Amino acid sequence: MGFEFETGEVLLLNKPLTWSSFDVVNKVRYLVKDYLDGKKIKVGHAGTLDPLADGLLIIMTGRFTKRIEEFQNFDKEYTGTFFIGKTTPSYDLEHEPDVEYPTEHITNELILAAAEKFTGDFDQIPPVFSAVKHEGRRAYDYARNSQEVVLLSKKIKIVEFEITRIELPEVDFRVVCSKGTYIRSLARDFGEELGSGAYLQKLSRTRIGEYKLADAYTIPEIEKILHAHQQQAVIVNTTES
Repeated sequence: MGFEFETGEVLLLNKPLTWSSFDVVNKVRYLVKDYLDGKKIKVGHAGTLDPLADGLLIIMTGRFTKRIEEFQNFDKEYTGTFFIGKTTPSYDLEHEPDVEYPTEHITNELILAAAEKFTGDFDQIPPVFSAVKHEGRRAYDYARNSQEVVLLSKKIKIVEFEITRIELPEVDFRVVCSKGTYIRSLARDFGEELGSGAYLQKLSRTRIGEYKLADAYTIPEIEKILHAHQQQAVIVNTTES
């Protein structure tokens, strides 16, 4: 049985590290076009994942692209690592650390207490190195041109914030949160709550709604599957003729 890309498919993909979400969409668009013998159809993703993060990216095709907003509204689960004691301009490893902070006062109890404070509804300011729009331009356009930009806070919700490992300067976590939550901003705010600084060292999206990373395909796997379906179709057509 083949794929119904025109009618609509939901593909669960494990986005590779350093790939943008747009890179994955382009790759799938190319593969689908080849699968459909050159026919173009709509392909989109249901929730951006930063290039320096890996994990679950939902790709939708054909008529299912009309449901992208529905999927974007699902809650999301992430796992990752904060680096405590330094900050970067982008709040992650896109930029080198620029400021160092004291960490001698930080205890396990302080870390666990800080995580509790970030559970619930609160206002969060997005990173300046982000795709958030300000006066018609993306925030990262201002930041990359060394232009000041003041971003407004947004309402978000963190349902669960679990600390899974503490080996300073690294702190591992698991977060379940609402649409629009920036884990990079959470890293910044977490560091400030500790009376220090922090940036996001590693991030993986493990779930979107009921869809899990464990069920996702890698790019090579989906290429292999589509190629196998094409070969099978050729064999069937040859046999029937």
